[in-house]
Amino acid sequence: MAGAGGLANLYGTEKDRVNCPFYFKTGACRHAEKCTRLHNKPVISQTVMIPHMYLNPIAAPMVDKNGKPVEYDKKYLRDHFEEFYEDTFEELMKHGEIKELNVVDNVCEHLLGNVYVKFATEEDAEHAHNNLVGRLYAGRVLKPEFVPVTDFRESSCRQYEENECGRGGLCNFMHLKGVSKSLLRDLFSEQKKLYKERRREKRRREKELMRGHDDSPGAKRPAHDPNEQILGLGRPSKADRETSEERRERLRMAYETKHGKQQWD
Repeated sequence: MAGAGGLANLYGTEKDRVNCPFYFKTGACRHAEKCTRLHNKPVISQTVMIPHMYLNPIAAPMVDKNGKPVEYDKKYLRDHFEEFYEDTFEELMKHGEIKELNVVDNVCEHLLGNVYVKFATEEDAEHAHNNLVGRLYAGRVLKPEFVPVTDFRESSCRQYEENECGRGGLCNFMHLKGVSKSLLRDLFSEQKKLYKERRREKRRREKELMRGHDDSPGAKRPAHDPNEQILGLGRPSKADRETSEERRERLRMAYETKHGKQQWD
């Protein structure tokens, strides 16, 4: 048993000569399929990674007429990122309740633009994953995947958090981009209202369903429409059913009315 405990303590660390510690901690590895250690890809996980989704401006630096690099304005970089973060959070929370949404600032190939979403449950993560596969964002196809990352504190670069990382954007540990507290507060508040309403609606449907199965003498039994949606899982009548194109257009128009033209398709 002592030996088994020792192996468990080694798993996913630098001393583990079998499993890749970088894949275990970040869901990505600079050696990719050529890595000499195992990448144990989970069949399902609370965390979904969307590789290379964020188009980080610093990965494509500007140059002046003489070919010299020009630094981006810090305010522009912050606004560019937070606009992306807000857009992404509001889209992803439709598919599952978000616990954490993180975007890395690394510019090395295997981490560049990676977005990590940790959902409340594996079921939420699976639903989001299935709905994101093949979707387009900014004209590029999304390829979400489940990753073993659960604790972003273990995945993050300590030196970066203290502004002391000597490897800069080429570091193999996550450099998580900061998000303003006010934006996080607003987004999680919006999500809380959304899922509070969904839970209320679920309870209401459950009560209606229970009343429909009440066999006690004199119980009123409401007429049951076989096409009625129960808990969001039923099928509406064909005449009333909203097509996927109609739903997408409705959501797009509602979003653009509030935020302006979006990148999702």
